[in-house]
Amino acid sequence: MRVLDLFSGIGGFSLGLEACGMTTAAFCERDEFCTKILNKHWPDVPVHSDVRKLDGTKYAGSIDVVCGGFPCQPFSVAGQQRGKDDDRHLWPEMLRVISESKPRWVIGENVSGFVRMALDDVSLDLENEGYTVRTFVLPACAADTKHRRDRVFIVAYATSPRSEAGLPRQESRKERHTRKPDHEGNQRLGWETGGDWPTEPAVGRVADGVPNRVDRIKSLGNAVVPQLIQIIGELVLAADKEMNHDS
Repeated sequence: MRVLDLFSGIGGFSLGLEACGMTTAAFCERDEFCTKILNKHWPDVPVHSDVRKLDGTKYAGSIDVVCGGFPCQPFSVAGQQRGKDDDRHLWPEMLRVISESKPRWVIGENVSGFVRMALDDVSLDLENEGYTVRTFVLPACAADTKHRRDRVFIVAYATSPRSEAGLPRQESRKERHTRKPDHEGNQRLGWETGGDWPTEPAVGRVADGVPNRVDRIKSLGNAVVPQLIQIIGELVLAADKEMNHDS
């Protein structure tokens, strides 16, 4: 399966998806440091610099997955949580690229505060584009990293006579809105794991094996955990195989 990786950062999505056998067709990333990392480790993969100018029609028929951790600042508890009123809210651009490129699968990621601020709207947007949507929260410690770091994941597949085998059960909107908030005021979905890991790795340390330097810390703070993406990628591959077998 070929992947168009948006808001690529230092390549966390592609690391995870390539670990389970997928191939990265292109990146889209504007940060200078992150772009250098992508060019170093994926020298033969093109890097688009601005999602607003990316023409998704060029990838129609040639990619199977669009993935991306669209900017979290509009929804993060570390910011003002202006949501859709924040000019960094770039989900509409990701949706446009999805609409133009028409992948079979979409994988999105954001902070846990996204659950109560925009998750229903994003799910509805994808449904209107002809996708069936599954949403859940995974903490980083579900992949044996030493911090919690809850993140919302959105997995959607193009609707046809398809099986839902291998994908997590979708919670109803009633379940989502009646779930008790956690200590940060956010609602939890999906995976609950034992132990009380810190929400994020401590500052001034080595995080997930990467040395502590300013550019790297910034990039890590915006990155997805590749091990989690590998788990999701393996589920997507298994479900896609069964869907194609049944069709």
